Amino acid sequence: MSTDTSTHDHTATATATATAPEHTPRMNWAQNAPEVYKAVYALEVAARKGLDPALVELVKIRASQLNHCAFCLDMHTKDAIAAGESVERIVLLATWEESRHFYTERELAAVELTEAVTVLTDGFVPDEVYEKAAKHFDEKELTQLIAVIATINVWNRFGVTSRLVPGHYTPGMHKNG
Repeated sequence: MSTDTSTHDHTATATATATAPEHTPRMNWAQNAPEVYKAVYALEVAARKGLDPALVELVKIRASQLNHCAFCLDMHTKDAIAAGESVERIVLLATWEESRHFYTERELAAVELTEAVTVLTDGFVPDEVYEKAAKHFDEKELTQLIAVIATINVWNRFGVTSRLVPGHYTPGMHKNG
C-alpha cells in the first residue's frame, strides 16, 4: 500500500493506507459569479455582528453537518479550534441532544434553532424552538443569529452543489468567510 500523501496535508494523520483521490470541483462559483460571492460575503460579515464568535462557529459547524458540506465543515471546525474551541465539543456537536452537558443552554438553543431553520422538516420553525431561542437571545441577537444560520446555509448550498474540495483551508485564509 502506498503512503503518498503529497496531495493532502495529512502529516498528523498519515497512516500506512493511501487516501482516496480528491474529487474535482464542478466549478469555481466565486470566480464565475464574483458579485454573488461578494454579496454573500457581505451578508456573512453583517450577520455575525454582535454575536459571540465561538457560538457562530458552532452554528456553522452544525448547519454544515446537516447539509453534508465537507468544505464548510473543514473550514469552520478549523476556525473553531484556532479560536480555542475544544475538539471534544466539536465532535459531540453532531450528537448534541445526547451530550447536552457539554454546551450552555444558550448554545443549545442556538443549535436547536440552527437545525430547525436548516432542515425545515415540517415547512416551518416550531414555536417551541423559536421561543427557547428567544429566551436566550434578545431580539437583535436573535435576528443576527437567524441571519448567520441563513448565510451558512447559502454557503453550504454553493459548496455542496459545486463540490468544493475540503482539506486545504488554513484558519485565517478567509478573514471572515
